[in-house]
Amino acid sequence: MKKNYIDLLENIYALAQTGIRYTKSPFDMERYQKLLDIATQEYSEFTGLETEVLKERFRNDLGYATPKVGVNGILFDDNGRLLVEHRSDDLLWGLPGGWVDIGEDPETAMKREFWEEARLIVEPVEIIKFFAVPAGQFQQPHSSVVVLYLCKYVSGNIETSIESLEIKFVDPAEITTWHKNHGEYVKEALLHRKKALSQV
Repeated sequence: MKKNYIDLLENIYALAQTGIRYTKSPFDMERYQKLLDIATQEYSEFTGLETEVLKERFRNDLGYATPKVGVNGILFDDNGRLLVEHRSDDLLWGLPGGWVDIGEDPETAMKREFWEEARLIVEPVEIIKFFAVPAGQFQQPHSSVVVLYLCKYVSGNIETSIESLEIKFVDPAEITTWHKNHGEYVKEALLHRKKALSQV
């Protein structure tokens, strides 16, 4: 029931968002805005996010409704340790990454995120997997697709940013409190690494 409810909300939101962007009728505009208000109110009650916060997000997303695109990066050192950051927002551990900006391709976004969050220059060398994140998960009022990249170190020395308390290479098994579903991303990366090493 929960998934069906979120799917219904997302469809209402998508219909409203697309309609507001493309309609030329003032009467239809009023109807689409009403649909958006309904979706916003229901999202607010379901996620716990304030209505005004959601309205601002939705206003910034007007256009044809599609999932947001995010990137996260896997970077191992020579000893097989993984680069992780102790996030300052929820105090959990996660992978470098974020949303792809307008006009930006995912690889460029991945490089930018590593530079902004760790002051490292990396090269995305392979896509490990695409992950679909449904609307409503992690108090997220929109669906998204996350590209998980295997990255190669190029240069730089690790520095923390305002987004993290600490960034370091660790044995992934040491981390038990992952940000959102980053633990799932890491499991997939470790399977990918194990398979690659077995083929050497």
